[in-house]
This record gives sequence, C-alpha cells and structure tokens, in this order.
Amino acid sequence: MRPDEYVEAVLELVERIPPGRVMSYGAVADALAERSGRASARLVGTIMARHGGGVPWHRVVNSAGRLPPGHEREARARLRAEGTPLRGDGVDMGASWSPEEGM
Repeated sequence: MRPDEYVEAVLELVERIPPGRVMSYGAVADALAERSGRASARLVGTIMARHGGGVPWHRVVNSAGRLPPGHEREARARLRAEGTPLRGDGVDMGASWSPEEGM
C-alpha cells in the first residue's frame, strides 16, 4: 500500500467509527496492519493531525483514553454531545469500537 493509500485507509476507517464510540491510534493501526504492512500508532497520529479535519477526529484517542492534544476542550464537547462515556480527563475506553463489530 502506497503512503497516500494508507492515509485514505486511515481516514476511511475513522469515518466508520460510530457516534458514542472511540478507537485508539494503535487500534486504528492494528486494524489496517495486515493489508497495509504498517502498524504504527504514531503514524496514525501524524495522519490525523495533518489530514483528519474532515473526519470525526475526536473519536480517535490514545490507548489510555486521553483526548487529542491541543484539542481537548472541543473533543470533549463533541464526545459528550454524542453520548460517549467520559472518565476523568478522557474517554472511558469501554467505549472502544472495532471494525469487526460493524456499525
């Protein structure tokens, strides 16, 4: 998979995360690892930072449930509006979603 195809695959997967659910950067990378040959949470984070404005970026958090750095306030408001369970300063990772679940 070419780098531009990987960017598109990440964005397409993030677009599928249902309201009220989240995925970690690592889970996104793992979900695409077999077909892409890449498995880097950092790369997913970079893609989200550079290209994620048009997708529900607030639904991608780190593995501890922390919200996207520098965008915590807006992410929290969007997640709260969707009914996503919050815990402390982040998301309750019990709200994690997997592409195998469907929508």
